[in-house]
Amino acid sequence: MKKIILLVFVFSITTIQAQIAKELLDEVSKKVKSYSNIVIGFKYALNNPAENVSQETRGDVTLQGNKYLLNLMGTQQLYDGKKLHVIIPEDEEINISSQDENDDSSITPSKMLTFYEEGYTYKMDIVQDVQGRKIQYVKLIPIDSKSDLKEILLGIDKETKHIYKVIEKQNNGTNATITIHNFKTNQPLSEMLFKFNESKYANYYINRLD
Repeated sequence: MKKIILLVFVFSITTIQAQIAKELLDEVSKKVKSYSNIVIGFKYALNNPAENVSQETRGDVTLQGNKYLLNLMGTQQLYDGKKLHVIIPEDEEINISSQDENDDSSITPSKMLTFYEEGYTYKMDIVQDVQGRKIQYVKLIPIDSKSDLKEILLGIDKETKHIYKVIEKQNNGTNATITIHNFKTNQPLSEMLFKFNESKYANYYINRLD
């Protein structure tokens, strides 16, 4: 009987924690979708001790609806809502392809702040103090048991309800971390920002993949 009572108690606590986590994530999602656009500066780190991999770089991304402009690791990704343009200045090459909006296999920039809405179970995790900011972590575990992803830790600023950090842990030991250090909203953006201007790249090789 004691074991049954204990199991019921643990199940109840787990359910309550999941509900609290879901309510917090819903608040974050609602706030993100209230902005006309978002401009983010971030640090990206990739680590796998077993493979002796350790990389760190900075980038920035501008989001407006499902459109985005991402600058990272010397390349630029421009998505106009239909086509993804990957511009590689070092090679003077541009790859143009369609992007499936319903593909849940990866966290694309357009889903960077809302990817958690489907496909995960939720659990409240630790709270960290980061320079006076209270960062509440939520642990996301993929529902798909065959996923290469082990879990995601999503750090949320308790006051602003903005995402501060995303830690993605793979089953192979690789950890990818995005730390947001600059978060601006409702910025004045050029109408041409998400439009690809082919005339600017006269000397580039353009590879149309589909």
